[in-house]
Amino acid sequence: MSTGTPYRTAPVRSHSMPSGIPYIVGNEAAERFSYYGMRAILVVFMTQYLLDERGAHAPMGDAEARSVYHLFSSAVYFFPVLGALVSDLIWGKYRTILVLSVVYCLGHLALALDETRLGLSVGLALIAIGSGGIKPCVSAHVGDQFGNTNGHLVERVFGWFYLAINLGAFVSSISTPLLLQRFGPSVAFGLPGALMLIATWVFWLGRREFVHIPPAGLAAVRTALAGEGGRAILRLTPIYVFFAAFWALYDQTGSSWVLQAQQMDRHLLGVEWLPSQIQAINPILILILVPVFSWAVYPIAGRMVRVTPLRKIGVGLVLMVVAFCIPAWIEMRIAAGETPSIVWQLLAWVVLTASEVLVSVTGLEFSYTQAPAELKSIVMSLYLLSISLGNLLTSGVNYVIAQMGPDALSGAGYYLFFAAIMAVASVLFVIAASRYRGQVQLQSQD
Repeated sequence: MSTGTPYRTAPVRSHSMPSGIPYIVGNEAAERFSYYGMRAILVVFMTQYLLDERGAHAPMGDAEARSVYHLFSSAVYFFPVLGALVSDLIWGKYRTILVLSVVYCLGHLALALDETRLGLSVGLALIAIGSGGIKPCVSAHVGDQFGNTNGHLVERVFGWFYLAINLGAFVSSISTPLLLQRFGPSVAFGLPGALMLIATWVFWLGRREFVHIPPAGLAAVRTALAGEGGRAILRLTPIYVFFAAFWALYDQTGSSWVLQAQQMDRHLLGVEWLPSQIQAINPILILILVPVFSWAVYPIAGRMVRVTPLRKIGVGLVLMVVAFCIPAWIEMRIAAGETPSIVWQLLAWVVLTASEVLVSVTGLEFSYTQAPAELKSIVMSLYLLSISLGNLLTSGVNYVIAQMGPDALSGAGYYLFFAAIMAVASVLFVIAASRYRGQVQLQSQD
């Protein structure tokens, strides 16, 4: 059927890797550098560098900075819903990604040019719209390149996809804090903006290699929602509610964990690391643990039990409880007048990253394969909305703390509060997952 486009509109019958994948993976590495580079220094910028409208030094307090950070993160993962609707109803994934990437670039430009609360607000708003809007489209666009004959490669590509994300995140987490310290916010925010521009260009270069699935249109989406699509969303929604608790904890690695690191002995390997650089251990661990889990842990576990996506996720949620108990113990040591070694927080990072591999990598693949063809981006946006809800919870808690005073929920109690939320969510998830019934759905081929 003619669609009026010069591009392929369905995967070709092939047993090999689609030709557009390198462009998508390269784009993702550069885009993630821009996002994680900006995010790595955001709390430090707000608490140490922020200016008022007259150019005077006017930093935020810790609780306010945490609240703003997680409100921004919540917005980033709310806009996928709008991006998915625009993609699936009007523009299609490719055009949506390209247009919103330009908005994304403008957000970085605003942060680089204006160090006041106005520049912060405008920049974060544009980045939330751009970054959030393209998220469900990019991950769904990856899956669109595959059909039934090479569908077995989807799991491998999502692994590569996640490795690209973390390669970009590692380089940016090391470099942008140094740029902020040595050259100030303009350069530190400007470099991630330049990388986002490169990411947009790389994506444009691959336009003739991609499969461009046309937008389904309102009628098709209504039909899908009335049938299997609606049932798929109803089945997935309870699962995503429990994901929200996971993200409420996970994304604090960029806020409360950074502020905790400021009070720790950060001397390691002959270097005193900056508090915001400690996050760089996460992508390194991802690069190690993704292959370890794929080639060792899952095959070994598979000899004893049936390894399913939902079982992986359940184990990951439990590990997150353990991960948050470690910084709670660190806070106890800080309260006693001690200065704990940063090695203890690195141990927490190891447990948290193992949890991330089990929950986040698996969640992306699971969401795509469970979604009907007409609703791929919409279902991916619902998965991402769980991240928004988790960050909204954390933002709300910190807003209350900022109003009541830092002693309202502080020290070890702060971390144990979130660990308790995660423990309850883990138990409820196991119950919900045992009742889940779904089916794998990939794109049809020419």
